[in-house]
Amino acid sequence: MFQNKFIQQRIQKAETLRELGYNPYTNSSKRDTTIEKYINVNSDIEHKENKRDEHRVYTVSGRIKFFRLMGKASFLKIEDESGILQIYVARDNLPEGFYNNIFKKLVEVGDIIEVTGYPFITGKGELSLHVSELKLLTKAISPLPEKYHGIQDKELRYRQRYLDLIMNSEVRKTFHIRSKVISLTRRFFEDKGFLEVETPMMHPIAGGANAKPFVTHHNALGVDRYLRIAPELYLKRLIVGGFEAVFEINRNFRNEGMDATHNPEFTSIEFYWAYKTYKDLINITKEYFEYLFEHLNLPTRLPYGDIDIDFSNFTEVPLIESLSSIGGVPEDIVNDVDKIYAYLKEQGVDVKPNLNLGQLQGELFDEYVEAKLIDPTFITEYPVEISPLARRNDEQPHLTDRFELFIAGKEIANAFSELNDPLDQLQRFEAQMEAKDAGDDEAHEMDADFVNALSYGMAPTAGQGIGIDRLVMMLTNQHSIRDVLLFPAMKPVHTEIDLHSEDEE
Repeated sequence: MFQNKFIQQRIQKAETLRELGYNPYTNSSKRDTTIEKYINVNSDIEHKENKRDEHRVYTVSGRIKFFRLMGKASFLKIEDESGILQIYVARDNLPEGFYNNIFKKLVEVGDIIEVTGYPFITGKGELSLHVSELKLLTKAISPLPEKYHGIQDKELRYRQRYLDLIMNSEVRKTFHIRSKVISLTRRFFEDKGFLEVETPMMHPIAGGANAKPFVTHHNALGVDRYLRIAPELYLKRLIVGGFEAVFEINRNFRNEGMDATHNPEFTSIEFYWAYKTYKDLINITKEYFEYLFEHLNLPTRLPYGDIDIDFSNFTEVPLIESLSSIGGVPEDIVNDVDKIYAYLKEQGVDVKPNLNLGQLQGELFDEYVEAKLIDPTFITEYPVEISPLARRNDEQPHLTDRFELFIAGKEIANAFSELNDPLDQLQRFEAQMEAKDAGDDEAHEMDADFVNALSYGMAPTAGQGIGIDRLVMMLTNQHSIRDVLLFPAMKPVHTEIDLHSEDEE
């Protein structure tokens, strides 16, 4: 894999360094500040006489991103996680022979170096570091792409995320925001009195949501296990057991197609709150968004492609009402199976035969409403046929006390007042099993132990799941889920991968 001629040249330079007594992969560093701190602390240098301060001495480290040799002196730019800094390296400030024999010949773009020196302002007004000591920490044998502002080949970016992160600081910023969102989410719910818990990732039953599972095999037990679709049923068991507010942030796995908003594994938070309803969840969701925007220092109106999202403008619309008021579907057909089928056929929309009314209303929503929901919108009162775990509404038992939150045409959250009637839950599972027997491989399986748990009594409870990946997409103006996942799922490459397909020199 290292037969490329440019790599061979760099490997030879690493060997030369060893022969001269320099370890090209040392494990010792004396760095005492980051580039960001260096820049902040020395912001006053431009006001000093001669625009320098030789009494201030700092040691910084970073990867060389730019290298300009000028005979007896050179300008470089090095980058660490916090920022980028210009450094000035002069022959006469280094040990005899080091500049000409080591620095000029064996150090190059991509290498990680450590430099010690003092701050000064260049003639062009840029805060820099005047180097008095230079040490090579890590020799990069693979050349960086020539493109200074990042890699253009998205396939290469996803497969070699490390290279993407090296070349594109904006990508690193996206993942800093992602990390902060997860941290803030945890803090928000802990401050609200929720207990963070951990539940199994391998389930004996593929449950918690309607989705096709990944299957693995447990050798010691001699049984198949299913990677978690959702933690819901385990978290509700904890409510039965007496916990009143629990949450879990972790991965879920669904063996489904991949597109701009779907990855086989994804991160979500699910939380369950005893003695609350889905209406309470609407309120806490608004509080959660306010908390995120305040602590991320983001404006409440953010661009997302060609549109703007106003995160302060939350609305609520019942699903059936939205079909006409937002989707433009004629009001006289939305509660009639035959009329819906005829309408969809007339519109050229193919749907499975023998769907019930609730499923058809779900089809209408997906086709005509979802994409139009730009500002945060709670779609409420879902049909019971497409909500196998949600509680029936007391006044309208064909509907459930449920909402989904949509932003920029994408589902971000799903929530409902939980079903706690064990007999009703058993009947729902039985209906799902009939659908599975009829060919629906995403239908929910029977979970007898969960029904048994409900038989001991679960307090009135509301529960919600929020998709962290899609939320981060909205906050960072990313339009593919792969741009907010450090290592997204990729199709295997059956031929030998060219690890250096971009321009190398």
